[in-house]
Amino acid sequence: MSAAGRIPISACIIAKDEADRIEACIASVAFCDEILVLDSGSSDGTPDLARAAGARVIETDWPGWVKQKNRAVEAAENDWILSLDADERVDAELRTSIERLRDEQLGDESTPRVYEVNRKVFYLGRWIRHGGWYPEWRARLFHRDHARWGGVDPHDRIECEGRPERIRSGHLDHYTYRSMEDQLHQMARFSKAKAAAMHANGARASLLGMLLRPTWRFLHNYVLRLGFLDGRSGYVLAKINAHYTFTKYAQLWELAREDGRDTRP
Repeated sequence: MSAAGRIPISACIIAKDEADRIEACIASVAFCDEILVLDSGSSDGTPDLARAAGARVIETDWPGWVKQKNRAVEAAENDWILSLDADERVDAELRTSIERLRDEQLGDESTPRVYEVNRKVFYLGRWIRHGGWYPEWRARLFHRDHARWGGVDPHDRIECEGRPERIRSGHLDHYTYRSMEDQLHQMARFSKAKAAAMHANGARASLLGMLLRPTWRFLHNYVLRLGFLDGRSGYVLAKINAHYTFTKYAQLWELAREDGRDTRP
């Protein structure tokens, strides 16, 4: 228990070169009893800004998304964790919901040990409401004895027993990309990491798959999941996601050629 008799929460944030966003992220979780930032080699002053904003900062290497988030959980002072990225912010309504849980329910062993929040994406000047991007439920508030980060980089997820409870009031605001250039750079990084993980697990990339999977991804996001209702932002998002899918499988094919698993031209 904290000094006030409530269950304390540690906000855990992973960051690298987030000088333009880290202060807003930290401010949004100022209600937490500890704010911990794991910085993986920033060159733009992010660690100093985080310390000045009231966070405890640990400077580390970069072992990957899943391992880094688990590092933060392990380094936290409290058992209850609120995990977020530096480009995310807890809005006022979600803050109120989490504070109510902290003050009234988290100390009761009969209550859930893992909670999902609804993430809302801001992209190209607007909040995205369709295309499979909203609602987007993510487990982010949890007791570390009952959950941990898993998944395959870069697509991390919380793994736990049972079904998480949903916090239905409020949003985790996600300010995804600073610019189109930033998005393409990030997608290249993500596709490379995902292709490497798939390659390690023995996956193969066929020509038919490289032809059809990107098309299906676009149609799924833009048509079936109503991405067209988000205007030009929805179209651009669907097209870039299709490009990400193609790049991922092209890189998987390239890796197979490099180690001799696939010698076809």
